[in-house]
Amino acid sequence: MASPRLDSLSRRGFCLCCVGGAAFAATAGWLTPRQAYAEARGIVSLIKDSAATAPITTYKLRNNISVLEGSGGNIAVLTGPDGKVLVDAGIGVSRPQLSKALAELGGEPVTHLINTHWHFDHADGNEWLHAAGAKIVAHENTRKHLSGIQRVEDWDYNFLPAPAGALPAEVFAKEHRLKLNGASISLKHYGTAHTDSDVSVSFAEANILHAGDTYWNGIYPFIDYSTGGSIDGMISASDANLAAAKSDTIIILGHGKPVSNKAELQEFRDMLVAIRDNVGNLKKQGKTRDEAVAAKPTAAFDAKWGQFVVDPGYFTRLVYEGV
Repeated sequence: MASPRLDSLSRRGFCLCCVGGAAFAATAGWLTPRQAYAEARGIVSLIKDSAATAPITTYKLRNNISVLEGSGGNIAVLTGPDGKVLVDAGIGVSRPQLSKALAELGGEPVTHLINTHWHFDHADGNEWLHAAGAKIVAHENTRKHLSGIQRVEDWDYNFLPAPAGALPAEVFAKEHRLKLNGASISLKHYGTAHTDSDVSVSFAEANILHAGDTYWNGIYPFIDYSTGGSIDGMISASDANLAAAKSDTIIILGHGKPVSNKAELQEFRDMLVAIRDNVGNLKKQGKTRDEAVAAKPTAAFDAKWGQFVVDPGYFTRLVYEGV
């Protein structure tokens, strides 16, 4: 199924590494996302080219916590006397812009970096941030995936092992707690969700939750089945996020509008459940994947969620794989 041509891509969209936006743009938008991923030889270099010049936008939240948008996944920053604490590292070639944005938040060095999961657009900056003094903390599966050759089937791409300095120095299996800059920081593994390495990061006193790529605001999410992701896992992660959030919790997410809330997260979760059930019913009826796509099980949600490179057909294929 051919995707409609996209005449332009926003900078935010172009930096959505996990959905191959750069490859899509480079092909003038005539390919489906799956076909764009098949052009894997150039995807990473195109993404890096974009990130090398992308501006960084800073959103100041509360309790000395900010969000930086523009280098892969949205990056949270906690400042204070213990040094800057980052949640996610962005893309390495964004170092000049990120360094400037970080300096504008204060003169403290970066001392801690938390990876929400292993994907390139969240961990590619690990090496330079470690060299700058950051201790990297992540789930044990993040270190596993970064340590070896890792294939993402839906991108038709093999990632090489990360340099030693980019690997998390401290890993955990289920939960981990930090006390930095007066903030109580709680890390929890979701199980299998977007990948098998996703963790949430909660700042208790600030009432802020970073959900990583378990939550995409206003766009259909990518699910990485190659490293343990699943549609049911994404729904379970959404349930966990909803249980952890209050009505006034600020929720930071991986991709899309970077600052959200519980009501918007609930809408995301309900969308996932409805589409999962629609696609699951078609599969139970014996429909092939292409027949399920043709039945348009996402139609009620496409106007809001399906206007970017993970288009309705591609998202249907992802869900079909997991039901």
